[in-house]
Amino acid sequence: MAEIKGNENIVFVGKKGTMSYVLAVVTQMNQLGASEVLIKARGRAISRAVDVAEIVKNKFMTNVKTDSIKISTEEISTDEGNPLKLSAIEIKIIK
Repeated sequence: MAEIKGNENIVFVGKKGTMSYVLAVVTQMNQLGASEVLIKARGRAISRAVDVAEIVKNKFMTNVKTDSIKISTEEISTDEGNPLKLSAIEIKIIK
């Protein structure tokens, strides 16, 4: 199952299949009654996050819309301690 963080209604998109994250978003909105869900991703997972948002909006829940999209650059440390800059995206979907 996709990683869902507490009451904050955040789905972190990573290496799993796209439909795992779609299921996580739909579950948040239907079973848990969330009126908004934040889809977050970094690096290569950004395209998967966009796919998740579009699949949820166009196939599973046609009553939701994209509220906001934020892009940023995050700096993390590699195993060797070197700084590495990664692109990041946050897509907010609301009912």
